[in-house]
Amino acid sequence: MSLALYMHPFASFCMKVLVALYENDAPFEKIVVDLGDERSRNAFLAVWPAGKFPVLRDSEAPRVIPESTIIIEYLDRKFPGRTRLVPADPDEALRTRLFDRFFDTYVQNPMQKIVGDRLRPANHRDRFGVDEARASLRTAYGILEADIAGKEWAMGDAFTMADCAAAPALHYADLVEPLTPGFPNAAAYLQRLKARPSFARTLDEAQPYFHNFPKEETS
Repeated sequence: MSLALYMHPFASFCMKVLVALYENDAPFEKIVVDLGDERSRNAFLAVWPAGKFPVLRDSEAPRVIPESTIIIEYLDRKFPGRTRLVPADPDEALRTRLFDRFFDTYVQNPMQKIVGDRLRPANHRDRFGVDEARASLRTAYGILEADIAGKEWAMGDAFTMADCAAAPALHYADLVEPLTPGFPNAAAYLQRLKARPSFARTLDEAQPYFHNFPKEETS
């Protein structure tokens, strides 16, 4: 087994890569990184000093590949399977990359702003920044609502890297800024993603950690 993924099941960008791996039943070793454990953290930093996961190690290449999008592109090129995650057609590949970035940038980033703010001490909360993040999410939801209408997956009939990005991004975003009732097409898309075996498996593996997701404090 040449592939090893340094990851944590609860981390959304790690989930994105796990969906890609499970889509094609790719054999790999799963190395769970606990940044709070000195030994685990140091072992990971020896592989990738930047200290952010996911990171894929291909021992046969040998090569270390960081960043979720680049990892999926690498897998699609070097270890192709039944699901082509980046279309062969150049125009479709460009659209897939666009929506991969859309979910990472316009859904993941504001979602993480809201979640991160919940972890701050009460006297250091950024209410203005959270309100901006919620507005950004609603804007992204509106774009997705129009684009996903009449389509099964982000690119149409085929499941791609864009859907790998969408699955964890929308799952967590929906917890902080619900899709319903305002965005029924996007909400239905999220339910299709949750029913997809690759993402259902990813969610099941993350389940033991979901109690760590910070709840919104109510006054």
